[in-house]
Amino acid sequence: MRSPKTLAIPARSAVLALVVAGASALSACSSMPSLDMLSSSSGQTMLERITPYKLEVVQGNVLTKELVARVKPDMPRAQVRDLLGSPLLTDPFHAERWDYVFTIKRQGTLYQQRKVVVWFNGDVLKSIEAPEDLPGENEFVASISSKAERREPPKLELSEAERKALPIPAKPAVPAAEAVGPVRAYPPLEKKS
Repeated sequence: MRSPKTLAIPARSAVLALVVAGASALSACSSMPSLDMLSSSSGQTMLERITPYKLEVVQGNVLTKELVARVKPDMPRAQVRDLLGSPLLTDPFHAERWDYVFTIKRQGTLYQQRKVVVWFNGDVLKSIEAPEDLPGENEFVASISSKAERREPPKLELSEAERKALPIPAKPAVPAAEAVGPVRAYPPLEKKS
């Protein structure tokens, strides 16, 4: 049977080996550059280039100049709702007022908020209060496009001048016609003398 002293020596050497390995691993970490020191060609550090994902928040009805122009005084409520959609805010104490509020918060674009108020007299439209800077449909689409999406579309066709500037491809050599059907080699019928 082994003595307790012989078992302690391998355990001590194993602990010593683990301590040495841990110390060398920690010393290797101190020689590595930190993430904030690594910089790209644009001069930004690595941590400045990493941005968290921001949730897109879109609330309300998108109202454009074209939609608001279609709504005329003396229209019934149902027709206004068909054209503009359901209002975001209705107040039971102020039934003659509908509030259409639109907000959008999207990464890479500016925060936008617009408010249109529709006033009724009974069941018919009385007036609309819309901001002067209400965008048209094309302006609205351009305003919500992020910088990454504002690239030029790829060119899919060459112009006639570009086609003429291309080198003429070399024609491949036409292979000799091959015999059709099985090819057999027979020995000559007569011996040549």
